[in-house]
Amino acid sequence: MSLGGCIILIAVGAILTFATDWDMEGVNLDLVGVILMIVGLIGVTTFSSIARRRRVVVPPATPVVEERHHHRRDGYSDGYGV
Repeated sequence: MSLGGCIILIAVGAILTFATDWDMEGVNLDLVGVILMIVGLIGVTTFSSIARRRRVVVPPATPVVEERHHHRRDGYSDGYGV
């Protein structure tokens, strides 16, 4: 169940508990609403803990430093001199 589904369960449970005054024989809608809100809250906490574990911290890329050797051309180090 995704985070959106959990939030929908909480919203439907709150509507059934606080915003309706329907009476159904054999069904307590207030209790059904409370159960839906609890299931939604459990889903949100589970989803957030799983999402926190999936988050991987990638270390910043280290720049590649190329070393350049600068040869002096003084007549002795290039092989022409002795």
